[in-house]
Amino acid sequence: MRSLQKYLPVILLGILLFAGWHQEWWKGSDKKASAPITDKPVVTPSGRMSANVSEGLLNRQARLEYTKHAICRMDCRHVTREEVQEILSTGRINPEKSNPNDQPCPTYALEGYSHEGQHLRIVFAPCDPQHAKVITCIDLEKDWSCSCD
Repeated sequence: MRSLQKYLPVILLGILLFAGWHQEWWKGSDKKASAPITDKPVVTPSGRMSANVSEGLLNRQARLEYTKHAICRMDCRHVTREEVQEILSTGRINPEKSNPNDQPCPTYALEGYSHEGQHLRIVFAPCDPQHAKVITCIDLEKDWSCSCD
C-alpha cells in the first residue's frame, strides 16, 4: 500500500499528460477556432453556415459600398480598397464568423492574405446581387488601436 502512495502522484500526472495530449489542450485547440473555411456559403436548417458548400448570394464581382465604420477600420489598419477587392475576389468564407440570416442583409466574413501580406478578415453584406456593403475590416495577426465608433 505504501508503495502505491509513493507512485500515485506520478501515475496521476501521467494520466493527466496523456489526456492533455489526446485533447491537445496546450495548443488551445477550440472547435470553433478550427472550423473549416469554405469557398461558398450554405445555410443549415438552424440558420448557421456549414462546411458543405453551394453557391450563395455573394457576388465576387459586386460593386462595393463602404460603411463609415469600415473606412475607419481600413484607415487604422492601413488596408486599401484594392486589398478589400482582392479579399472579395480570392478570400475564403469563414462560416463561424458569417451570418446568412443577418438583417437587413446577410453577412459573409471572407479571409485571406493581401498582396502586401496582411492576413485580413473583411465582412461583406450583399443586399442585392450587384452591390455589397463592406461592414468592417480586421487584421487577424496584428492588433491595431483604433477609435472607430
